[in-house]
Amino acid sequence: MNIHPLPPSALKGEGMTSQRARDRLAATLKETGIQDARVIDVIRNLPRHHFIDQALHSRAYENTALPIGHGQTISQPWVVARMTEALLEFGMPQKVLEIGTGSGYQAAVLSALVPQVYTVERIEELLRQARRRFRQLGITNLRSRYDDGKLGWPDEGPFDAVILTAAGDAIPHAILDQMTPTGVLVAPVGSPSSQTLIRMRGDGHGDFVQEELGPVSFVPLLGGIG
Repeated sequence: MNIHPLPPSALKGEGMTSQRARDRLAATLKETGIQDARVIDVIRNLPRHHFIDQALHSRAYENTALPIGHGQTISQPWVVARMTEALLEFGMPQKVLEIGTGSGYQAAVLSALVPQVYTVERIEELLRQARRRFRQLGITNLRSRYDDGKLGWPDEGPFDAVILTAAGDAIPHAILDQMTPTGVLVAPVGSPSSQTLIRMRGDGHGDFVQEELGPVSFVPLLGGIG
C-alpha cells in the first residue's frame, strides 16, 4: 500500500515542529504499542502543527490532546494511531466515514492510507478551518460535510469502515445502517467520566461482533449543528 505523498511545503518545520520532533513522536508511538508501520509512517510525515493554533505549535508533537476551540480537541496522537490501526487490522477499507472532523487531523491520517474518506462535522467554523488545511496539504481523496454527525452520510453509503471521534452512550442506528455487511466501526462509547474504545465488525448476516480496546477520553457525541 503506497502512502499518498504530501507536497514538500507541508513538511517544513523548525525546532519543535521539525522532522526530528516528528521522528521522536513516531518512536514514542512504537514504544507504546502501535504496531502498524503504515500508520506510524503517516503520523511521522503528517505536519500535526498545521492542525492547531500557532500558539500551540511547540506542543504539536507531544503525545497529548490539545484544544482547538469550540470546546473540542485534537486527539492524542497515540489514540489517533490506535483507532486507525484498529480500523485497518482486518483489511484495507476502500471507503471510510468519519464522524467528527474537528481539526481534520484524523481525516488527514486516513486519507494517506485509504482510497476514499468522507467526514462530517457539526461545528461550521471547525469544518471551514479543516477544509482550508486539506486544501493546503493537497488532499484530494477526501470529502467533507457540515451536518449532524449522528445522521452519518446516507447519500454516500454504504461504508466499509466508520470511525467516531466523539463518545456517546451507544452507536447511532443510522450510522450502523450505513455500513456494509462486513464493515468495521471504531468508536469511543460511554459517559464523560468512563469511556471505552470499541470495535464492531459486521458478520455478514446483519449482526456485529464487538470487542473492547481499552479506556479512552473523548468529547461528547452531540446531535444537531451549531
